[in-house]
This record gives sequence, C-alpha cells and structure tokens, in this order.
Amino acid sequence: MAQTVPRMNVTFLQNVERMVDRAVAYLDIPLGMQQEIKACNSTIKVQFPAQLDNGQWRIFTGYRATHSDHRLPVKGGIRYAPSVTHDEVEALASLMTYKCALVNVPFGGSKGGLQINPRDYSAEELERITRRFARELINKGYISPGENVPAPDMGTGEREMAWIADTYRQLHPNDINYLGAVTGKPVETGGIRGRTEATGRGVEYVIQEFFRHPDDMDDIDFTGSIAGKRIIIQGLGNVGYHAAKFLHEEDDARITCIIERDGAILNENGLPVEEVRQWINENGGVKDFPNAEYYANGTDALEFDCDILIPAALESQITHTNAPNIKARLIVEAANGPVTFSAASILREKGILVLPDFFVNAGGVTVSYFEWIKNISHIRFGRMQRRLDEYRSEATVLAIEELTGKKVSDKLRKDIIHSSDELSMVRSGLDDTMREAYIEIKKAKQKYKIDDWRTAALVVSLEKIAFTHSRMGM
Repeated sequence: MAQTVPRMNVTFLQNVERMVDRAVAYLDIPLGMQQEIKACNSTIKVQFPAQLDNGQWRIFTGYRATHSDHRLPVKGGIRYAPSVTHDEVEALASLMTYKCALVNVPFGGSKGGLQINPRDYSAEELERITRRFARELINKGYISPGENVPAPDMGTGEREMAWIADTYRQLHPNDINYLGAVTGKPVETGGIRGRTEATGRGVEYVIQEFFRHPDDMDDIDFTGSIAGKRIIIQGLGNVGYHAAKFLHEEDDARITCIIERDGAILNENGLPVEEVRQWINENGGVKDFPNAEYYANGTDALEFDCDILIPAALESQITHTNAPNIKARLIVEAANGPVTFSAASILREKGILVLPDFFVNAGGVTVSYFEWIKNISHIRFGRMQRRLDEYRSEATVLAIEELTGKKVSDKLRKDIIHSSDELSMVRSGLDDTMREAYIEIKKAKQKYKIDDWRTAALVVSLEKIAFTHSRMGM
C-alpha cells in the first residue's frame, strides 16, 4: 500500500488511523460516519502546580482524551511517563474505543497521561501530584462513575487509583457510586480480585485459544501445544510479567529472552521469570542476571530466533527498519501499538501472524468492567450464590456416592464443591470474553476474506460502533 506520509514522520495516531482506513474499506459505512467514528471527541490539556518535598513548586502537564462517547461511561487508563503527548493519548483513546467494542464491553474509549517519571518522586510527592491532577480532571468533567472512568496504565497502579477515587469522594461526598469513578483499585477499597494480573492473564488466554485452532496454527507451521514453545517478552512490567509468569508456570512455555530498558538477557533453556522480576526490582534492570547472556541493545533482541514474540512495553517497537529481520512466527501485541502500520505489511508478506493489541490486551478493561459493575451494584460477585453452589455440589457428590456405593476421593470432592467465589468468576468471565472475541475475529476474517487479524478485529469493532451510531441517529 502506498505511503502518503514519509515513514519516519508517521505518528502513533496516524498509524492507528491508517489501520482503521484499511479495515473500513471492507464495510459499507457512509463517509460521514467513518469520519465521525475516527474523530476524537475532545482532549483536555491541564497544567497545575504541586509542591515537592523540598518545598519547591513545579508545574506538571497532563492530558485526558475522550475518543468516543457512543457508549457511557468512557473508559481508559492514566499513564505516567515523560513521553506522554497529546497525539499519544488520542491514539490510545481511539484504541480503547475499538477494544471495548471488540470484547463487548459497553464503554466508549478514553485515555489520559501525565508527563512525569514516577521514579523521580517520593510516594508523598506522587500522592500530592496525583490528587491535584485528579482534581483538575474531575472539576472539568473528565472523571466520574457515569461519564469517564480511568484505570491504571504504565507508571500507575492500585495506589494511584485509590488516591483518585478518594479525591473524587471528597469533591462529591453525596455520590454513593463514587467507587465506580475509577477501576483498578485495591480490593480493600472497592477493587476486584484478579484485576492486577488481568491484562497479563488475558494475554495467556488469547494464546491458549490460538492453540485450540489447528487451522490457524497451520498458517504459521505450528504444531503441538504451548509447552516448550520459545517466547521472547519485551517489558517485564505488570502485563509482561504476568503473561510470562502464567505462560511459563501454567503452560510450560520457555521464556528464552526478556528485554528491559537496560538491555536484554537470553537463555535458550528458559529464564526463571520470578527470579528475573525480583532481580529487576532490586537492581533496576536485567544486567548481570546470572546464567544468562546479556545484550546492551535490548531492541536487537526483538530479532532473535523464537516461536512467539510478545512486545509488552511501548508503541512503535517493530517498524519498517527491523520488521524484515523478525524471526518469530507469531507476534502477540501485549503493549499498545508496538507494530507500526508499515511494519505490519512487511510482516504479512513474511507470513508472520500478528494478534493485535486492542484484542490481546483487552483483559484489563474487561475486568475493569466487572469491577465497575461491582461498584455501582454495591455487591461483590458470588455473595448471593456461593453457598448455594456449595450445597448443591455437596448434594451431587452424596447422590453419586449413594448410587455407586463408592466414596468420592477428598481431592475430587473438593474440586466439585469448590464454589463460585469472586476470583474464579472473574477468571471465568475473562476467559469467556477472550475466547468469544477470538471467534468473532476469525469469522470476520473468513467472511470478508481478510488476510490479517488486526484488520479483521477492526472490522468487528467498526461494525458494532457503526450500528450503535446509526441506531442513535448520530
């Protein structure tokens, strides 16, 4: 496909829009509606002062973009990074719109960011900065349970979300749904079990589903199961760590290479994920990790030989420059936008299958949806039916023993009687969501004879969004 803008000048947002243009060509959507779907509704830029521990004041700059409010509330994380820009938050907000539509989460898309390196500040400073940022967004209508609901992203976590929720409560003391203004909170303050690892768990579920489809595996000459497959992970943050941990511990995959900010480490026999994570926490990087080869230029490791490559760091990591040298047969985009538009076409020509970001990393928003439902319904999952499930299961076991005259083993009895607690329900709902989305993408790919998964996934999303727009008369 011809490039109308020089490759080196293509922004993250332009990459996303080009991918949407490629998908919309398969659909009969009026031009005006196409433009409406692609356009970002609004973006706010805020600048505010916050006091540091040394008594000095500093001005901070933040953004919050609402891409589409065809469904309310709009949903999307808040990231803390020096690289945050207006273009980036709009690109990420648009991906959130398509992501929510794809996995049937009834939210519009939003995203926010603050230009800050959280490692440069104390916990006390970060709390003052976060609360002031939240106050700016709340007062301007960019945070509320029914309109705009943030979540954690790069550089933020449960702690920051708890501060934001509390700030909203202080400003709106009569809003009984105040906990629903933010997701990704600690369980003790209205969060939900399974949210912290949800995105990484979703990555695992996507790969598991891929291996349930022999015809898709045949497309890239894969055989067998996940067990023994060589995986390279870029970024051992929250998403990459949990994805690597689950794939290694539960699916017996080999994590042969881990790429971090300070370089990459390689061991063809497999790296101990938990030990690497602990090493990073203690030393700030992967350098000098024992029993592994170290490479100072981590991005070079994206080109190492492997079966599955999981970029779980930043956008635009695989470009037209290194795409010709990628050796993985399957790329699973755990990060947002790690493969550029120009790189995607090169990978298609090489026969490399790319499972797209707004599908792969949808586990976070899916479980955030569960948390939001919990907050506005004011009841935890499993509270009403948990013991009923136990009683019925116990009765089933007793009936089996009575009919067969044999005693059920303690282990089997425990497995049968295990009740539907919050964590098991969250995992079940997440697994079902990722499987269902995979099937929808596959059907669209076959129906429209599309040659890549990203375009097929966008077709699924665009059809749903266009239907909602038309029904609303937008």
